[in-house]
Amino acid sequence: MQFLTSWFGGFLRRRHNLRLFRRSPLPDKAHGPGVVPRQLTRALWRAACNDVPSALVLLQSHEEGLSSSEAAERLHHFGPNEVEHEKPLPWWQHLWQCYRNPFNLLLTVLALVSYLSQDLQATSIIGVMVLLSTLIRFVQEGRSQRSAEKLKAMVGSTATVLRRNQGGEFAEHGARAHSRHPARHIEVPMQELVPGEHILLSAGDMVPADCRVLTAKDLFVAQAAMTGESLPVEKFSERRQLSESILEQSNLLFMGTNVVSGVATAVVVSTGNQTYFGQLAHRAVATDRAPTSFQAGVNSVSWLLIRFALVMVPLVLLLNGFTKGDWMEALLFALSVAVGLTPEMLPMIVTSTLAKGAVVLSRQKVIVKRLDAIQNFGAMDVLCTDKTGTLTQDRIVLERHTDVFGQESQETLQLAWLNSYHQTGLKNLLDRAVIEHMQLQPEPGLEAAWRKVDEIPFDFERRRMSVLLRPGNGQDRTGDTLLVCKGAVEEMLAVCTQVRKGKGKDEACVALDAAMLARVRAVTQGLNAQGLRVVAVASRQLPNAPLSACSYGVADEAGLTLAGYIAFLDPPKESTAPALQALAAHGVQVKVLTGDNELVAARVCEQVGLACGTPVTGPQIEHMSQVALNAAVHKHRLFARLTPLHKERIVQALRDQGRVVGFMGDGINDAPALRAADIGISVDGAVDIAKEAADIILLEKSLMVLEQGVLEGRRTFSNMLKYIRMTASSNFGNVFSVLIASVFLPFLPMLPLQLLVQNLLYDISQIAIPFDQVDEELISRPLRWNPGDIGRFMLYFGPLSSLFDLLCFGMMWWIFEANTPAQQTLFQSGWFVVGLLTQTLIVHMIRTPRLPFIQSRAAWPLLATTAAIMAMGIFLPMGPLAGDLKLQTLPPLYWPLLAIILLGYATLVTLLKRIYIRRFGW
Repeated sequence: MQFLTSWFGGFLRRRHNLRLFRRSPLPDKAHGPGVVPRQLTRALWRAACNDVPSALVLLQSHEEGLSSSEAAERLHHFGPNEVEHEKPLPWWQHLWQCYRNPFNLLLTVLALVSYLSQDLQATSIIGVMVLLSTLIRFVQEGRSQRSAEKLKAMVGSTATVLRRNQGGEFAEHGARAHSRHPARHIEVPMQELVPGEHILLSAGDMVPADCRVLTAKDLFVAQAAMTGESLPVEKFSERRQLSESILEQSNLLFMGTNVVSGVATAVVVSTGNQTYFGQLAHRAVATDRAPTSFQAGVNSVSWLLIRFALVMVPLVLLLNGFTKGDWMEALLFALSVAVGLTPEMLPMIVTSTLAKGAVVLSRQKVIVKRLDAIQNFGAMDVLCTDKTGTLTQDRIVLERHTDVFGQESQETLQLAWLNSYHQTGLKNLLDRAVIEHMQLQPEPGLEAAWRKVDEIPFDFERRRMSVLLRPGNGQDRTGDTLLVCKGAVEEMLAVCTQVRKGKGKDEACVALDAAMLARVRAVTQGLNAQGLRVVAVASRQLPNAPLSACSYGVADEAGLTLAGYIAFLDPPKESTAPALQALAAHGVQVKVLTGDNELVAARVCEQVGLACGTPVTGPQIEHMSQVALNAAVHKHRLFARLTPLHKERIVQALRDQGRVVGFMGDGINDAPALRAADIGISVDGAVDIAKEAADIILLEKSLMVLEQGVLEGRRTFSNMLKYIRMTASSNFGNVFSVLIASVFLPFLPMLPLQLLVQNLLYDISQIAIPFDQVDEELISRPLRWNPGDIGRFMLYFGPLSSLFDLLCFGMMWWIFEANTPAQQTLFQSGWFVVGLLTQTLIVHMIRTPRLPFIQSRAAWPLLATTAAIMAMGIFLPMGPLAGDLKLQTLPPLYWPLLAIILLGYATLVTLLKRIYIRRFGW
């Protein structure tokens, strides 16, 4: 039963292609905090307990990093830095896998039988068929795999490493003796990192391997998925906590976590499956992996056809064995029927279609990291997106800098600049806007007047960050410390107790009482109503203390004095309104999930024509039950002042309602929601953690690009469904035709070799389906994977082909009197042509809900392949290979009767198609 439920997964596993259908593994709640045996983390423990020089000696590294040759040698020894790494299949093994399928194996048996009977010409023909079948698979699968790998490489993450120059000479045990050239910084793919490598980390970077910190400055790392801690953890170059838990070591960094603020250099200790997360992930998948929804869909269709084969093939064997008496021939015929019914080409066609679709999407500036994400891309009916850079131009400018009462204030701008300039976290667009604005009107001496002593990094719970400064003369080691804090207005007001009023000699501090609080909120709401994003700025003088004794934290963000506000403008894109209209026209509802103020977000939504209604805020979500949240996400379209957890909850609530959810984000805070969505969408310029969590990468952050990608994804998915429908209905019809013929005919309705030739030609005719055109109405709405629809389609259209097979049987039996074993070649030739032509004709009949050839015409590659196969089917009975295939020339009367059968078949299929569309849609 395991084979039946993981049939498509087995195909991908044998081809070593699972990586093309999986998300990049990242730590999540399912992995951590987990328990890994201490012996598996021995290298980490040794690195944590040793000092820096000893750690470098232990890892056979050097204070200037590895040389290129050393890195290459270690990469060969340790392998790629990938969790669950899957080595590419060598070409000869791939060729063998393409050969060893039921179709080729049965042809090989028939070739052996022909050789033993000294029919060398038939043996040669069958050998050519085996070679053709194998090479088609080999070329198609190889091309698809190479295309998918190239696309993944286009958006791969890199790490900055310290590379020692080859010209250095080094003493024993890694101690430096002489170096002619300084080390240099280079970017390398994360997959190429090796133990002993020195990496540079800064805010926004994902930690690419398990590392030991060498140097650190205000380094805060988010490792909640590994340890469960909600706040970022500060890391140091030395071991500060003698904890028994490897995850609590203050000088270790773990693969999959990300840097929130600060900078550091670190040496790689473990890579790939030898990392802490790699061990957790390896143990998590040691049991059977549940198939994805896409794989489950392909499995269900395949299992449906296999069940018919399991029931019908034994019946065909018994009926032909008892009625004809030749059990060997009956066995070969039954096996041929089984091969014809088994959808052995389905995985190859599906993979090729998806890979071709991914290549086309790349031309639309959409890079697919996981092939089966195309299915969800086409099925997406709700898109959750941030406001900044998606609805807006992503060119934020500092528009106002005011005091508490809304009057222009240079002091507020100076404090904001000190905060933005000195913080080492990920400098967002707001920080850059402040720094750029200050450069227009520089204040001489401001930079030298202060030196930073510490910082309290931003997190999405507090929604603010602080820097701690002292006078920059450098003479006095003691003195007042100035804390400068900026952040979201409400979160800032929660830690302020007074406001600054007046200027110069008239400056005074006034208590932040209820009346003042109302006045402050009126000013900020007025700025928000103008579409300005408001950030509050506050400060506090901390008491004198020796610098060496300073240890600042969140507790110091209290009793602050509100200085004023800085307000930013980010105008909407001109392309946003038409893109939103296009998405709505194609059945995709857009919901805005932002950390910004609800008034600003509502103003932007109004400007781009998005009817957002009443916004829902993060604090409101905090107090909602799951039932209330489900109702809110169904009703509302704008959600503001959100934390990463809020975004994740909203996405999950939408999925629980049966929606196919896409989430578009590019920040550290977006990774949980990207992972929770059916399809995570990020941009090429996103932070590492967001790119790794995403399934699709946009090379341009634009809803218009996304809308074009959605349509191309639907075209790809529609072409894949065409093949599945054709295969299911055609194979289902053949079951009944063979069964009825086996009961009533005194000979086989078709010889095993003829049946296999027909099957091969039919499969070749469908290779061009990935290149087919798709009717506009088929991509106007989201396309969902529903195996039940496939089964119903099969039951409707399958028996119709059997009806015309019976007409062919009657025609050959009574009109042409091919009703004795002596005349069986004529009967078999007649059904061979009818069967192949009706099967090929159905490709055009059910590829579109419209009238084929008139209202909807297939793409020229599909027209060419189907026309060529139909011509081949007509030619074979009268060509030079007829004798070897046991076929014969058909009488002249056969051809007009064949035309009548094909015309009648096309007419009935068209009528049945209209009935089906009225009842179930297409």
